[in-house]
Amino acid sequence: MVAQYIIKLLSVEEYSFSLDELMQETQKTKNSIWLELAHLIEKNEVVNLRKGFYLILPPRYRSLGKLPLNLYVEKLFTYLNRKYYVAFYSAAKVYGASHQQLQRDYVMTKPPKLLDISKSPLDIRFLTTTSWPQGNIEARRSDAGIYNISSPVLTVADLVRYQNKLGGLNRMLSTIEELMEEVTESDIKELLTWYDHKATLQRLGFIICQVTDDTLMSNLIFEHLKSYKIYPILLQPDSKKKPGAVYNKFKVDINIKLESDL
Repeated sequence: MVAQYIIKLLSVEEYSFSLDELMQETQKTKNSIWLELAHLIEKNEVVNLRKGFYLILPPRYRSLGKLPLNLYVEKLFTYLNRKYYVAFYSAAKVYGASHQQLQRDYVMTKPPKLLDISKSPLDIRFLTTTSWPQGNIEARRSDAGIYNISSPVLTVADLVRYQNKLGGLNRMLSTIEELMEEVTESDIKELLTWYDHKATLQRLGFIICQVTDDTLMSNLIFEHLKSYKIYPILLQPDSKKKPGAVYNKFKVDINIKLESDL
């Protein structure tokens, strides 16, 4: 029985399963499993996250109709055989930078891009990077086990780099301010050993100067950039505009007014 297998999974703090897993464990046909799953879905005990992959909704999450991302993200990406890490606002929330209570979850993956999941109340956005991080991905523990998450400084760097896809810099500025309280010297030094997007580092260094009185972090970035030839860039990327005169050491043209709501 599918229901019995679900009880078994919950007993060991597992909150998700695949159709292939069910077929192997129950020795039932795909059609008979689908019939049982349809009944459980109707009772709001199971949710079809994506083709062939399901979430279990124990009573405490049933009214929400979804689970916290950290309870199933590792098993989902094992099923998909893809690299991932919890990123952007979802990572920021883990570090306590949850000034904005967003309902959407965010995950970074390698190409090709996965289709976003948007079927209320489930809302997951997948973004991709071809330059997979060589560090700054941390292993965190949830009730369901270990999952991957960007470190505080990689979370900030990702927010800055993908600002135009995430609502703009001012929307995330308060989150960045809160995240910077979690960034350590070792975290930022590790980032500088492998991070190769110079424009993001320029913007990051400039923004850190604006949101914190601690000059150590911005100085580490500035000293790192000294070994490269850097050019003027816009604070907010805009393909239709070119940077003008710059008057700061990071050569950032301040083409938007920074406004935090903290």
